[in-house]
Amino acid sequence: MSVGRQDVAGFRLAGRVWADDLGTWSSAVTPGGQPGGVLRFEPGLVTDAAARERLVAAVLTDRGLARDGLTGLLPVADLVTAQGEVWLLTAAPAGPTVGDLLSGVPGSDGPGADGAAAVLMETARTLLAVHAAGLTHGELHPGNVVIAADGSALLAKRGLTDALFGRPPAPERDVAAWASLARGLAATWAAGEPQTAALFERVAATASLHGLATARDTLLSGLDRQPPGLTGHAGLAETVRLWSAYATPGAANPAASPPAWANPTVSTPARTSPAASASGWTSPAASTPSGRDEGEVVTMLRVPAAGEPRAEDVALRFGPGVPPDTTAAQVWRAGRGQQETELAGDRLRRAAARPPSLSPARRRGRTALSAVILSLMVVAGVAVWLFRDPAASLEVTKVDARAPKKTQGCDTTVKITGVFSTNGSAGEIRYRWRRSDREEPIEQSDRIPPGTTSHRVTLEWTVKGEGSFRGTATLELVSPLPVGKKLQDRTSFTYRCS
Repeated sequence: MSVGRQDVAGFRLAGRVWADDLGTWSSAVTPGGQPGGVLRFEPGLVTDAAARERLVAAVLTDRGLARDGLTGLLPVADLVTAQGEVWLLTAAPAGPTVGDLLSGVPGSDGPGADGAAAVLMETARTLLAVHAAGLTHGELHPGNVVIAADGSALLAKRGLTDALFGRPPAPERDVAAWASLARGLAATWAAGEPQTAALFERVAATASLHGLATARDTLLSGLDRQPPGLTGHAGLAETVRLWSAYATPGAANPAASPPAWANPTVSTPARTSPAASASGWTSPAASTPSGRDEGEVVTMLRVPAAGEPRAEDVALRFGPGVPPDTTAAQVWRAGRGQQETELAGDRLRRAAARPPSLSPARRRGRTALSAVILSLMVVAGVAVWLFRDPAASLEVTKVDARAPKKTQGCDTTVKITGVFSTNGSAGEIRYRWRRSDREEPIEQSDRIPPGTTSHRVTLEWTVKGEGSFRGTATLELVSPLPVGKKLQDRTSFTYRCS
């Protein structure tokens, strides 16, 4: 990249530099003038072509989740490569993280228990959405939870560690990491409020025993009974503001210098081996007005437009959207690879070794028989297609919700059950629970295997304290809904403690 600009594909490197488990981060300014981030992956992690291919797939998946409306992930702008090195460009700052704020902020006591609760709630919500999509984060810890300027929590580097190391997705690893985060925040930001700290410890244990969804519900239920205080986002936003003022590069701050890898005099020499360079196509953001060479920075997230030159003819092509070869092209390529040179003498010997050909009459008889057999096969195939019994789609015919009839005693968790009656087809059902003590519904989805005509779901409702309480839970089917109908059922229980 050029000395004067010190940027990566239009992202100007500026300010803070820090290292993590995958490489080196630098704060940056996007081409649109907004704060962003640049992660230079450790070169040893991206030399393997299969690892790069998995990395591209993970980044494209994140961008797809963002397009589908998931807002809890750090937004990715691009994944680019040059001279065998790979950079991740983010459209929002990658810091500060919870780990940064836990290290202490001058002039601040931290965001407190309210801020910790907001972090736990938002990370749980994002992880549940990621898991519902059949994915995982893979490396959740305080250093990968970014706190934005408005106080919201964003998960950074989702799936990247698993992709680079070839690890299979493991949702239980995410759950264990979230429980560890809850215990850590209980001992730090919530230490001044023993009641909330105890709640965090309880939800950590609940996550380990009953899963993340139940832990989130337990946290919500417990927070309803906590003393009112600052909203979590406000406390986090104020802490981020103080941290940013402290971390702003100045004359005495060594982070003010651009990272060493941004200086071409000390960067890794250009590599020409195809195994050491990732695939990609020239990014518009990588071109410079002055025409200076930036080391052929190319994006790894798109394929070339019609007539656009490739980065190199032997480059691997990654990601969805790459058009497959046509059948004709595959046959043509296979034929070229299998052609052999045959001498005239060999052809004569091969012809002499062939059995004598059939007479014209016998050939005509065999041809007619083949035509009859082929016609019968076509007729049978058409009949099977016309009279086939198409697999029915999943239909839900009834929803039933039940709560204990017996009055519940002090400090108890009420188990409410729901049953969906179906037609036995396979598919996915989406549903929501509504509790009378809160406005926000609890939305969930389950996969129904074929042959199942009854699917049971549960809601655990924790109630504590003295007094009397009547709780009502409503189970609503979201999809698949019968045309023009609304399927739901409600049930109630009584709580009494004196």
